[in-house]
Amino acid sequence: MKVLVTDPVAEAGLDRLREAGHTVETAYDVEGGALLEAVADANALIVRSGTEVTATVFEAAPDLEIVGRAGIGVDNIDIDAATDHGVIVANAPQGNVRAAAEHSVAMAFATARSIPQAHERLKNDEWAKGEFLGTELNGKTLGVVGFGRVGQEVGKRLSNLGMDLVTYDPYISEERAEQFGAELVDSLEDCLSRADFITVHTPLTDETGNMIGAEELALLEGGYVINCARGGIVDEPALAAAVADGTLKGAAVDVFAEEPVDPDNPLLDVEDVIVTPHLGASTEAAQENVATSTADQILAAFAGEPVVNALNAPSVDESVFRRIRPYLDLAETAGTITVQLFDGRVSEVEVVYAGEIADEDVDLVTASALQGVFEPLVGSVNPVNAPTIAENRGVDVTESKTRQSEDFRSLVTVRVTDGDDAIAVSGTEFAGGEARIVRIDGYRVDAVPSGHMLVARNEDVPGVIGFIGTVLGES
Repeated sequence: MKVLVTDPVAEAGLDRLREAGHTVETAYDVEGGALLEAVADANALIVRSGTEVTATVFEAAPDLEIVGRAGIGVDNIDIDAATDHGVIVANAPQGNVRAAAEHSVAMAFATARSIPQAHERLKNDEWAKGEFLGTELNGKTLGVVGFGRVGQEVGKRLSNLGMDLVTYDPYISEERAEQFGAELVDSLEDCLSRADFITVHTPLTDETGNMIGAEELALLEGGYVINCARGGIVDEPALAAAVADGTLKGAAVDVFAEEPVDPDNPLLDVEDVIVTPHLGASTEAAQENVATSTADQILAAFAGEPVVNALNAPSVDESVFRRIRPYLDLAETAGTITVQLFDGRVSEVEVVYAGEIADEDVDLVTASALQGVFEPLVGSVNPVNAPTIAENRGVDVTESKTRQSEDFRSLVTVRVTDGDDAIAVSGTEFAGGEARIVRIDGYRVDAVPSGHMLVARNEDVPGVIGFIGTVLGES
């Protein structure tokens, strides 16, 4: 098998492929026609962020089985096109967790003690000892926005230095946060107002884009911001202004909305904003980890085995897949509707199968439901990694089956709960394979789950539909 590598990765991963008897070819910095020519006979493609893997690339590579992303982000890969061409896309999300966490900790120390600024002054023959009065981390409160793997690792390290932890993450259970000694708060505003330092560890999604702006930064008055997650989560002009006018004491930023960073980015002009060029994963160990993890997944794909971090690959027999296929999108949509209507924190997700569907292997349907629940905030979620995301966030997942279904041949219900609060959405398949949402929060409905949907709760009084129409028209 031929493995094409178009971005530099650690040799440890490539050696693993060679030792398994595969041919490894490198073609760095190729694009356009040169890339299409290089990938034409490849069975696997390894990339980082420098290669754009578009639909055209998949069309030019009829033998391609898998694209391995040596890292986390897959914004440069057209996953829909990959799926259309039957190509697995897999990343290596765990390989650089420790490196990213350590860089965040380093940035916390650097901004708290003004280390880069003092270094620069001394290099310029200025002994400015009296001008740099730092802040101790011990006894301060760290607010962790996003308590996934990296956020947990950062919290663990800094709590060992005497910091108190609060975290905001709607997809983490209170019990999970307590395992790391963190107090889970109900809102971003609460997290910011209680913290002395804020460290950001969420993916960049529609919901998290510029989620920390001028109003939010004002709640952190006198504090520090650390962002080593993704550019665009913290509003960059607002952050620069908050540090420049003294609202914040400092900030440390490793990631930017536009990379390479624009020379006119206002963060570059503020002395108390420390910047690094996206170095979170830049350690020898992290690079080896992501390279070997990517190689292992390619070897699994070649062997017809499950690909652990596949982003788009179902894992059931073809005959079973055909029978459950209508319920995959249905379960995902039900999960998405459920979590958007739910006001509480998701602590449990239950998927109930009634009727004929209860006789099937429904693990993939359950995973699709979890995808719908978690994707609005977490980001890159699919049926393969959704169960792991639930586990990492301490969310209990239960699956129950019954052959009894009073009204429908098969019925799938997705229910999310937090203590005594719960909401459920149910759907079924009608003749001809058409999926329908038939119950929302106990109310009977009949809706085809396609495109954008508006679900509204209201008192049953005259004029509501007209009012909604007016609001939509004015918008």
